[in-house]
Amino acid sequence: MSSNNLDTLYRQVIMDHYKYPRNRGVLEGNAVSVEMNNPTCGDRIMLQLQVEDDIVKDVKFDGEGCSISMASASMMTQAIKGKKLSEALNMSAFFSQMMIGEEVDLGELDLADIEALQGVSKFPARIKCATLAWQAMEKGVQDE
Repeated sequence: MSSNNLDTLYRQVIMDHYKYPRNRGVLEGNAVSVEMNNPTCGDRIMLQLQVEDDIVKDVKFDGEGCSISMASASMMTQAIKGKKLSEALNMSAFFSQMMIGEEVDLGELDLADIEALQGVSKFPARIKCATLAWQAMEKGVQDE
């Protein structure tokens, strides 16, 4: 697939998650809640995690922000649901490396739609947008 076609596909994936976010909403019951914002651009997120036996049983987010920020939150919630906390943190580490433009060897790790965000690394001002939800998740896991 040509680079142009791949960029178009990635933009479509990002816009799909932005327009039709997965796992957007509020969890009822016992959940770890984390609120974070990006004062540079105004993105804000409220992330909730339900963790049982070291596994993310459910995760929801709400907030406002640019397409990259909200799409990243949607993608992240899909990726970590059902995963062990250590796996979620591992994904976050890989995502952070990808955001600063490092080559990452994913091995067995499947980032699925998240790979669509790799082009963000070309725009340093947008990296914080893409990583906001991931930082909230890391804080939530630490608070857990």
